[in-house]
Amino acid sequence: MSANKNYMVFSGTATKYLAERICQSLGCPLGELQITRFSDGEFAVSYEESIRGRDVFLVQSTFPSSDNLMELLLMIDAAKRASARTINAVIPYFGWARQDRKDKPRVSIGAKLVADLLSAAGINRVITMDLHADQIQGFFDVPVDHLYASGVILPYLQSLHLKDLVIASPDVGGSKRANTYAKYLGCPLVLCNKTRARANVIASMQIIGDVKDKNVVIVDDMVDTAGTITKAADIMKEAGAKTVRACASHCVMSGPASQRVQESALEEIVFTDSIPYDFNRCPKVKQLSVADIFAETIRRVINNESISSQYII
Repeated sequence: MSANKNYMVFSGTATKYLAERICQSLGCPLGELQITRFSDGEFAVSYEESIRGRDVFLVQSTFPSSDNLMELLLMIDAAKRASARTINAVIPYFGWARQDRKDKPRVSIGAKLVADLLSAAGINRVITMDLHADQIQGFFDVPVDHLYASGVILPYLQSLHLKDLVIASPDVGGSKRANTYAKYLGCPLVLCNKTRARANVIASMQIIGDVKDKNVVIVDDMVDTAGTITKAADIMKEAGAKTVRACASHCVMSGPASQRVQESALEEIVFTDSIPYDFNRCPKVKQLSVADIFAETIRRVINNESISSQYII
């Protein structure tokens, strides 16, 4: 770790497990932060040690509930009022990212609103991973370091030594990510073409490509209700695939997701630990830690070194 000790790392409630791993990798203690909760649901944030003149890194994913986002906003505000030199929001999972544009009349653009809230609170930098849409980086007027989960997922896939490997995208929108994986691994790409009846409900799905006698890995950025990815896995298995696995950056896994994955044709589904998960809900879920990736990025930010040079793809 750098000899520069003018930085401090703090965490909100929901992402403390990951912040502790980041600090372990950095070789520094996790800062003392107190979040006081009141009986009406309101809460207040206070730093229990001086951060005056320090570069502070605030680790908090903003998955539901919205308390996680509100905690981060209060942490930023408190750091600004405590005279921190720079305030860096480390957001492994950036919530509301699916609301990145007006896809029908009279709707909000939640990702832009969250970006504005964070900026108004006083951030100097954002460090995040696998945004649902790359253009969200442009919603901020401060530097955004956009990391990729491929740094831990690709080495894991290579360690499986799968023959006749095929990379698949569960929808056309994810084809760019899947194509990047396929090129790196030197294997074919298969696409799924789906139509939705409404949000989280799939009307139909067709496979574009050959999966017969192949070991298929479906690549996505997040899994929410798991409707798309389990349907894709089942269709590929019916089409003659030897095995079907899935990997995604963010383990949202809401509602019936765990049961769907457990009952599906998936051998396993691999995520990062950007969002915590109770493995008792589904033993097919595996999580790979991104603590070292975020720790190395923090180290490079502190030392003014290149961030992009650590990317695999």
